[in-house]
Amino acid sequence: MTRIIWSTVAAQDLDDIVSWILTNHSTQHAESFVDMIDASVRRLSHQPESGRVIPELERQNITRYREVVLPPWRMFYTKDDDRVVIHAIIDGRRSIEDILLRRNIR
Repeated sequence: MTRIIWSTVAAQDLDDIVSWILTNHSTQHAESFVDMIDASVRRLSHQPESGRVIPELERQNITRYREVVLPPWRMFYTKDDDRVVIHAIIDGRRSIEDILLRRNIR
């Protein structure tokens, strides 16, 4: 089983998204979102390469980052020897390239 590490940025992303869902939707929607994230993280702990390479980065020959798509959200991560590092959870309707450049992910 692969260890899962949350970056500070990804943990803040998760917190911000849950807060937004609670404010704009309902507790049930927020719980459903957290359940989806938990299931995805559990899957990554057993199958760390189950996500796809991020297409926007692959076009720039950056293939170390992978993603799990949970529409409209995209969870970005890398796999190292014995761990998965979750780097971000981003709304897929936004410009991914701009966000990643702003966050200096290369």
